[in-house]
Amino acid sequence: MNPAARRVQRIYLILLLGNTLAASFIWGINTLFLLDAGLSNFEAFAANAFFTVGMVIFEIPTGVVADTVGRKASYLLGTITLSVTTALYWMLWVWHAPFGWWALVSVLLGLGFTFFSGAVEAWLVDALTFTGYTGDLEAVFGRGLVVTGIAMFAGSVLGGVIAQATNLGVPFLVRAGVLVVMFVFAFFVMKDLGFTPDRSTGPLTATRTVLTQSVEHGLKRRSVRYVILAAPFASGVGIYAFYALQPYLLELYGDPSAYSIAGLAAAILSLAQVAGGVLAARIRGLFARRTTTVIVASLISVVTLVLLGINSVFWLALVLLVVWGFVFAVAEPVRKAYLNDMIPSKQRATVLSFDSLFGSLGGVFIQPALGRAADIGGYGASLMIGGIVELIGVPLLFASRRQHDKADTAQARQTPSPH
Repeated sequence: MNPAARRVQRIYLILLLGNTLAASFIWGINTLFLLDAGLSNFEAFAANAFFTVGMVIFEIPTGVVADTVGRKASYLLGTITLSVTTALYWMLWVWHAPFGWWALVSVLLGLGFTFFSGAVEAWLVDALTFTGYTGDLEAVFGRGLVVTGIAMFAGSVLGGVIAQATNLGVPFLVRAGVLVVMFVFAFFVMKDLGFTPDRSTGPLTATRTVLTQSVEHGLKRRSVRYVILAAPFASGVGIYAFYALQPYLLELYGDPSAYSIAGLAAAILSLAQVAGGVLAARIRGLFARRTTTVIVASLISVVTLVLLGINSVFWLALVLLVVWGFVFAVAEPVRKAYLNDMIPSKQRATVLSFDSLFGSLGGVFIQPALGRAADIGGYGASLMIGGIVELIGVPLLFASRRQHDKADTAQARQTPSPH
């Protein structure tokens, strides 16, 4: 890797480090935070669903920002929006606000995250191309998972410890502060390399163009289409399981006030993510096709969720949690590399945002449904149902595999075709 590409990668990893550290301060205690504010399981996961509603609503408009104003501008807007809305979340907790306010602020939180989705990844790939990088994308995305895993571990543990020592609201204030620091960092070091923003059209025309390009380079290309259509099932279940495991582990542990144990769930997932990120490129090398890697990981994820659902032993749940986190960490860099190698540079942020939009749609419907299942039958039953739901996406991955796209067998990075 040449010095310019190394600098691009270093900035990307620092951005991931800061973003994940900020976010993970509350990952281990978010569900407990919502329940402590007086919400039921259904309302807590419905609030999370409204977060994903926000991502669905704003995914395309913020994709316009990334493609017409710039990836850096999109990132900066994301950090400041998330900082403000995180502070609002804390205020709702203080006031024990009714559910309607949680729904509204959750939508605005989704707006903040849509400024990130697609934009940072597109910035990385375009900047690497500009600097002459010719290595595997899996390797870079794998390093990103290692960094985010470390940040997730530190943030989750610290968030749980801080909540235990103070209260459930303080980690949210810490998160808002870290996001402000990341805004300052990105403002000075992030530059749009290898990409020229298209400002020749107005926002409405640009939005219409983004939608057209999303369909043209996403849904109309079969190999890309099936990967995108599979996203709602894996993403919706994954988001639910991540947050449901917090109270579920406390339930198995036997102490509902042990917030540090809730943070342990996110911390364990972060360590599994580090291991998966380190080994992703090597495990990918064991299979002739990228889709094989993703499909096998998805099937293992399904089985693990079912086993988590029927298990009643705390320590065994931790082991299964490691397996679940590891297979996700192995699959994610491979899936990202597969998609990026099939998308033209000019439409990269657009199609990646479209992919994120479909993943968010899964969260909109699946999270409250599984939250209701938890109210009726318990967290274990909801995790088992989640495993079955995730299985629905596997045939779609097989459908993408049957298209025999060149990106599926790529060992080194390719330049995506324009068609």
